Amino acid sequence: MLRRLSCCVLLVLPVFQLLAQSCTPPAGGLPGANPADFWRQQRQFPRVRAAEAATGPAVANLLRTHYLDPRRLEIMFRLVKTRVELEVWARNQGGGPFELLHAYPLAATSGSLGPKRRAGDYQVPEGFYEIDRFNPKSNYHLSLGLNYPNAADLALGKPNPGGDIFIHGGEASIGCMPITDAGIEEVYLLAVTARAAGQAVIPVHIFPFPLTEVELAKHATSPHLAFWRGLMPGYAYFEKHHEPAELLQLAAK
Repeated sequence: MLRRLSCCVLLVLPVFQLLAQSCTPPAGGLPGANPADFWRQQRQFPRVRAAEAATGPAVANLLRTHYLDPRRLEIMFRLVKTRVELEVWARNQGGGPFELLHAYPLAATSGSLGPKRRAGDYQVPEGFYEIDRFNPKSNYHLSLGLNYPNAADLALGKPNPGGDIFIHGGEASIGCMPITDAGIEEVYLLAVTARAAGQAVIPVHIFPFPLTEVELAKHATSPHLAFWRGLMPGYAYFEKHHEPAELLQLAAK
């Protein structure tokens, strides 16, 4: 179980009230930044305010029951395509390994097992990404953008790898990860909370299936086998340590 909060008042105050009252950056926060600034910016948008009013209490309760301090929150996302759900992992800054916070079923899927390599192929990327955009005016309610194509994708030299891959609301997919409007409201608020708490990089790991030797053997004739083996160390590291292995500088081959 995640480390219990040192002050019991954190267990009873709503998460968003805590963020609004915080006046100094938490340890590991953005230098010179007030943690409430990102919330102020996001609250300019009606959908964010509506999501906070409708879903904020549920998100606060989710954090509270996992002993997570919103002022120290760190999160990451993981998708194993065959499980058809977006996993949200969380921890307090400096509080040890990530633990599974919640899994949100995908409302739709597109493409097949394998990485994204060109615009219009309907594929969901596979590999190690991060959130690089918060879109409070999405065509799909709210959305979080991935930094696809990343350096590993661009190194392949494909002429038109595509882009604009999001975790979003709604129930349609052309290469993105829809988790319904209700689901994205919770996930979006969690991501805003983590960013406001100072988390500059929110990782997103995407795999076709559990990358074990047993599962790989089932796909021995796939043209993506070498690529998947390139992802395997990162998958195994997280499975063992519940910690992203970005320092290993893993890249798709």
